[in-house]
Amino acid sequence: MQAPKAILFSFLFAGLSVFGQSNKMKSVTELINTKEPAWTLFVQQWIKDAKNPVEVLPKDKAKADSSLYKSQVTTRSPMGAIIYETGGILVDSGWIRILGSGSEKLDRNLMDWNKGKTFSAYGQQIPYLLIADDVLGGFFAINGGGLDTAEIGKVFYFAPDNLLWESIGYTYTEFIVFCFSGNIKKFYESFYWTDWEKDLRIMDGNQGISCFPFLCTTEGKDINKVSRKAVPIKELWLLHNDLRKQFVTGEK
Repeated sequence: MQAPKAILFSFLFAGLSVFGQSNKMKSVTELINTKEPAWTLFVQQWIKDAKNPVEVLPKDKAKADSSLYKSQVTTRSPMGAIIYETGGILVDSGWIRILGSGSEKLDRNLMDWNKGKTFSAYGQQIPYLLIADDVLGGFFAINGGGLDTAEIGKVFYFAPDNLLWESIGYTYTEFIVFCFSGNIKKFYESFYWTDWEKDLRIMDGNQGISCFPFLCTTEGKDINKVSRKAVPIKELWLLHNDLRKQFVTGEK
C-alpha cells in the first residue's frame, strides 16, 4: 500500500521541527491530531496489509506523551503516529527495529536515543536523525543535511559491512511501508546466517549481534564463518562509528 503524496509532503513539513526546533515548543495536545491521525488513516492499514512479520509493541502513555513532546512531530505524520501510538515496532522477528516511545522489548525512544549521538541538546539543529536499526548494527537515519546536502529528508543506511552512509532513496513514510511489505530478504541477502531466527528469539530490540572478524573486513565477508554474540545495541553504534573513523574517514 503506497502512501498518498500529500501525506509524504505533510511529514516533511511536520518533521522540520525535528531538525531545528523553534524556541516555543508545542504542547502534546497541540501535536495530537484528531482530525487526520496518520495512525488510524494509514499506519494501521499498512500493518494489516504487511507482507513481513510485524510486531507492534505496547506503549506507555507517559512515555508516549514525553516522546512526542520531545520530537515536536504531529501525529498527522507517520513518524508522530508511531512515536505516540507504539512502544516501537519489530519487523521480521526483530531483525529491524523501528523506534517509537519505548517498550520493554525495545527500551529506547526516538529522541532520547538520538541525544548524545546526533545532537547534544534539545533545540539544536540535527544533522541526521536515527529512526531504526537492525540486529547487525546497521542504522537507518533521516538526513537533515549532515549526511548529504542533496538528499535532505531521505533515509540513509549505515551498513556494518562497508561503514558508509548511503541513501536508500526513501522518505520516512516510504521506508516504513518498505519495512512492512518490501523485499527485506533481498535487501539483507548477504547478512543472514544459518538459524538466525533461533538466535533472534532469545534477543530483544535493545541488543544486536557483534561479529568477529568484523563484517567490514575481508575475513568477515562470510557471516556463517564469523564469531557472533549478543551485545547492547549502543555498543555496536560506538564500535561501527569507531571502525568507520579507522577504515573510512581516517580520523583518529
